[in-house]
Amino acid sequence: KKININTAGESELQQLPRIGPVLARKIIEYREANGYFKSIEDIKNVSGIGDKIFEGLKDLISVE
Repeated sequence: KKININTAGESELQQLPRIGPVLARKIIEYREANGYFKSIEDIKNVSGIGDKIFEGLKDLISVE
């Protein structure tokens, strides 16, 4: 089951590879400031998440 990055809490986000407490919090803060992610690629707008981390996440996350 994919993790919905629009609704997941910190502990759920931390189940993803290379996402620790700091990045989980940044994902939530980004979501609170900018609204829901429209596509999974939008997670790359979060500070600290680049192409390399996204490659490891893309098959594990959703925005639905």
